[in-house]
Amino acid sequence: PWVENKQPRQAHLWTEEGPTMQRNGNEGNAPVRVAIDAMGGDFAPQEMVKGAVQAIDSLNAELILVGDPGPVHDELSKYDIAGKPISVIPSEGKIGDDEHPIQALRSKPKASVVVATQLVKQGQADVLVSMGSTGGAMASSVLALGLMEGLERPCLGGPFLGLAPNTVLVDIGSNLDCRPGLLLSFGALGAACTQTYMGIENPRVGLLSVGSEAAKGNRQVQESYQLFQDSHLNFVGNVEGMDFFTDKADVIICDGFVGNILLKFTEGLGGALADFLKKHLSQVMPEESVKKIASNLWETTNRPRTVGGGPLFGVNGAVILGHGSCRADGVAGAIRTACLLYTSDAADE
Repeated sequence: PWVENKQPRQAHLWTEEGPTMQRNGNEGNAPVRVAIDAMGGDFAPQEMVKGAVQAIDSLNAELILVGDPGPVHDELSKYDIAGKPISVIPSEGKIGDDEHPIQALRSKPKASVVVATQLVKQGQADVLVSMGSTGGAMASSVLALGLMEGLERPCLGGPFLGLAPNTVLVDIGSNLDCRPGLLLSFGALGAACTQTYMGIENPRVGLLSVGSEAAKGNRQVQESYQLFQDSHLNFVGNVEGMDFFTDKADVIICDGFVGNILLKFTEGLGGALADFLKKHLSQVMPEESVKKIASNLWETTNRPRTVGGGPLFGVNGAVILGHGSCRADGVAGAIRTACLLYTSDAADE
């Protein structure tokens, strides 16, 4: 469906409050059933449970917390969830970031992310949310749900900068070494999801490089350039790092090695600048004002907390993966993003 002629561009669905539900094809129907990897993430299960409780009142959803029953129930007991559609499915242990994903799946068949993914496969849940091991969640999703026809690997992507909330980056860490054909598939997946998920007709796709000229870039980028140019994607050529802020492209493609470095660089820069402002403004401004400015700066240099996570493109199911360092507000954002992804039918595109 990707043609080179320009088509009218529709309004984006992202607002300062997060993703809107304007395209909710499920509105008024059955609630979205969200399976949550309650043991995934650096602060699980505390922040996972807290985030679920924060999110539930604003959604037409049923939340299924998958985790070790004792710790999860202990966290839930801290909140008044009487009458709220939150349930617990037991699992055993978690897959850690330091474990080999495939080996961990074999040795821990009842780990939280495995059980949560199986709920989606069996039709007992509509979408999976995990802040745990990216490799573990990807492997579990591929093995349980399968890849879309013609794809070699899934990829991670989505908006990751508050200053550019409608610019999607693919890949952000799931595929470190990529051949040109793989990057092209990332472009198609990113464009498809951007059109459906964010309401942008005929998304503009760019290759991240060190210059806008076709001859610029390493061998990977130069060979990919011709593939993109010959495709039916709305390819706008090479884009540079500053083009995240110039509205030159809606979807920016790179391998996961570069993408993950970008993601973590902006996170670190935001934290460092926020601390810098606190130090230098605390002598001349009220403390609360300084905190607000520092917080806003962090938000503009990081994935907005209202988003929380990004889709795992290419698997036969709706999967949202987020950063392990997310606190409750980020978890709640990921759950809202998961509901939007499912109800917009982006997972089927």
